[in-house]
Amino acid sequence: MRILATRKAFFISLTLFISYCNANAQDGNIRLNQDSKFEQLLNEKRKTNVSNTVNDYYKIQIFSGDSEKAKKTLNDFKQEFRDIDGTIVFFTPNYKVWVGNFKTRIEAERNLIEIKKSYTNIHLIKPNK
Repeated sequence: MRILATRKAFFISLTLFISYCNANAQDGNIRLNQDSKFEQLLNEKRKTNVSNTVNDYYKIQIFSGDSEKAKKTLNDFKQEFRDIDGTIVFFTPNYKVWVGNFKTRIEAERNLIEIKKSYTNIHLIKPNK
């Protein structure tokens, strides 16, 4: 019985030692080649995402519809309200005109009252928190 227990312990130890050696043999380096235009594209996408997202500011939506009317609405808005910035955002199937970057809801609602005098169908957009 003792001989079988000794042999069994030896084979288990040998198996563990071989497994340990094979597990450490996987040290390698991976080299990745990518096109430089890919990094430029990612940077442009990051800039676009930052400027077009709702993030932590309140915005006011003054228009939702086709592209040409959205451009016209934004130009008209910029002429009337020069101190408030605006942008056009595309959500399938409509183009939406968002204006303002208001830090608080009170500030957004004050501007909403002023903008509502010129634009009828407007909505306050809450930030993603």
